[in-house]
Amino acid sequence: MRSPRGNQVPNQFIIWTDEGKYFQSYKTIIAFIDNSNNVFLDEDSWDYSRTTGKYRNIFLGENKTQTEHLIKTGEYELTELN
Repeated sequence: MRSPRGNQVPNQFIIWTDEGKYFQSYKTIIAFIDNSNNVFLDEDSWDYSRTTGKYRNIFLGENKTQTEHLIKTGEYELTELN
């Protein structure tokens, strides 16, 4: 993953698979976007830390308030990703 300045960020990864793409922070999967653009967030880790949140926001292209709204409305699903 790259920072807003374009630098490689240690311990933050985007992983592409045939099913979609994952955001991983250290060894923990935080989010998954499937090929139909459905978003799944790990129920225990999606909001783990400030740093994880910063890069989750970059991965999703939104801020935490927007993410919380989409969870509340059911557009994003909280699930077990780990």
